Amino acid sequence: MSAEPVYDVVVVGGGPAGATAATEIARSGKRVLLLERGGRIKPCGGAIPPRLIEDFHIPPALLAARARSACIVSPRGRRVDMPIDGGFVGMVDREVFDPWLRERAAAAGAEVRRARFESLEQQDDGLVRIECSDTSAKSRGPKFSILARALVGADGARSAVARAAIPEEAPPPSVAAYHEIIESPQRDDFDGECCDVWYQGRLSPDFYGWVFPHGDKTSVGAGSAHKGFSLRGAVADLRSAAALEGSKTIRCEGAPIPLRVRKKWDDGRNVVLAGDAAGVVAPASGEGIYYAMESGRLAAEASLEYLHSGKPKALAQARRRFMRAHGRVFWILGIMQKFWYSSDKRRERFVSMCADPDVQHLTWEAYMHKRLVRARPGAHLRIFVKDLAHLLGFARI
Repeated sequence: MSAEPVYDVVVVGGGPAGATAATEIARSGKRVLLLERGGRIKPCGGAIPPRLIEDFHIPPALLAARARSACIVSPRGRRVDMPIDGGFVGMVDREVFDPWLRERAAAAGAEVRRARFESLEQQDDGLVRIECSDTSAKSRGPKFSILARALVGADGARSAVARAAIPEEAPPPSVAAYHEIIESPQRDDFDGECCDVWYQGRLSPDFYGWVFPHGDKTSVGAGSAHKGFSLRGAVADLRSAAALEGSKTIRCEGAPIPLRVRKKWDDGRNVVLAGDAAGVVAPASGEGIYYAMESGRLAAEASLEYLHSGKPKALAQARRRFMRAHGRVFWILGIMQKFWYSSDKRRERFVSMCADPDVQHLTWEAYMHKRLVRARPGAHLRIFVKDLAHLLGFARI
């Protein structure tokens, strides 16, 4: 008899995707272990839509703020307000939000342990042996091994699980993201219910900069896939432009964010990916929390189906279901990012389009409810005509 513990599922990574997967699996009555490396907070604007709050039962107390509008800033400094008519976007601090998700997983019955994934080895009996090192202390602790019937890799854009389980597929390209959490200024001209999005090449040659209030804190950040571009310098410039250079810096964080969905999420045996490891960050917007949690839920469902049937093809359902629900949106956003973010001239026209009431209404409806809006054909036609005019350079900026 082996002395190694045997779990139904081991989940590597305790962010929104991994914690959600562990919660769903534990609620089914399976024995699940959630491995969280710890000591790191992902740079994130912290925006979550009402659809996430509803689908994943997020209590209002976790919302650090409620954004009622966005302000889009063009390369020329033009500011376009986009109010959210009758709705809001929830704002969370990942330093608080992620631990709460892990605590919920533990309350559902998951074991949670501070550890780093090191390697995996497939066994002849169908189990996977997972080698880990303890990270509960400041220095890396002793190694240990566990066995599992299935493994969920939710360990980020540079997923070690993906490298070990699906080595034939290269990881997707990524954007380097960096932000600084600062104290929100106590000034009359600082709107704690408005998210600023800066489309300026000096702040990001291929993405954008952001100022997202989280109540008494604010996230100021930027991202870029261009090697050598100084994100710290860009954030310093953004803080200066937004009159935030005097605000106290609480912490600084950086991490890669994937630019496209992986073509394969499973190894055809007993491993499936979720979250950034699966590449589920929306192009153009960079939104990741909702899609991470959705992919975690789907990875849990697929893992449970695999445990029930014993058929590895069940794991492929996670990606298939995700793309069926969100693939078209990701495709459209990818085209938008590639075209509109390529130069300041195009960014200027893009911001001009954001001033259109039809664009604003459909944008917020799609964002808040996570579906393409089909009920207003007249608005879609008007947007198409205006979009074409901007593409051809006929529209006035």
